[in-house]
Amino acid sequence: MKLIIQVPCFNEADSLPVSLAALPRSVPGCDTVEWLVIDDGSSDDTAEAARHLGADHVVRHPANRGLAAAFMTGLETAVGQGADIVVNTDADNQYDARDIATLVKPIVEGQAEFVIGARPIETTRHFSPIKRWLQKLGSRVVRLVSRTNVADAPSGFRAMTRDVALRLNVFNSYTYTLETIIQAGHSNMRVISVPVRTNPDMRPSRLVKSNAGYVLRSLATIVRIFATYRPMLFFWLIGGAFTVIGLAAGIRFLAFYLAGDGNGHVQSVVFAALSVILGFLMFVLGFLADLMATNRRLLERTEWRVRRLGLGAHPGPHAARSHGSEARPEPIDDA
Repeated sequence: MKLIIQVPCFNEADSLPVSLAALPRSVPGCDTVEWLVIDDGSSDDTAEAARHLGADHVVRHPANRGLAAAFMTGLETAVGQGADIVVNTDADNQYDARDIATLVKPIVEGQAEFVIGARPIETTRHFSPIKRWLQKLGSRVVRLVSRTNVADAPSGFRAMTRDVALRLNVFNSYTYTLETIIQAGHSNMRVISVPVRTNPDMRPSRLVKSNAGYVLRSLATIVRIFATYRPMLFFWLIGGAFTVIGLAAGIRFLAFYLAGDGNGHVQSVVFAALSVILGFLMFVLGFLADLMATNRRLLERTEWRVRRLGLGAHPGPHAARSHGSEARPEPIDDA
């Protein structure tokens, strides 16, 4: 069984010596362990540092395309190189590499297909209160939408089988963490969480440049995911809110009308009618969005079969050559 540990990077030449030195070369249950570094268009010597430090495979984006795109390029390359299991970890050494064996164990024993490392969020010092709250909120939304029991959905420390790596698609250019779990849950994959340890913070997060920006991006991601994967519920909740408001306004007008004071409250009738019409439109949009979601799931299954057939014929169009050589993947749409 072959394990490939992938490390998405952007300007990580200084941190790679620490993070790669911690990676294992042997993991129980795996015959081969290889390292894959994805250089997401760095302006420093990240790719050269990775080769010098012993990375078996290095792929490089010609320009910075974001963490989600680097993650997907890594999966594509790892599968193309024949990985049976793929582990994703961060280049800033946030996660304790000793727990890679903990992530892999449920897969080796056949208990899971997708394993997410659950960090000790409450005791992680460099997490601000707002970040802890958003981590918990994101995990709750993911559990609701994906019907899984993932404790720490935003965690990037994760292991997956080859089949899971072939099935995943990421449409969000900001992050891959929440969306991939929801896709796995909707595809009836066996997803579990295991507790993992973290290391002290080496540097400030590049994804979290400010609390306000992090809040806005996280909430936007959560709303978008909810609308994408539970569209009928999303639009029906909005439609229900408009309908309730409209009915309340109509009842208010009726009360004034029965009291003989209806002429002065005609605006309530207009507002009630507008709200009910908007509510009805949201219900219709919910039906249409649900049909589109069904079509998307069918397309995902088709793409999965195409990927499997393609890899059965050759090792993959973007596979990196071994022993520190560099491959340049074709552009992937990370929108």
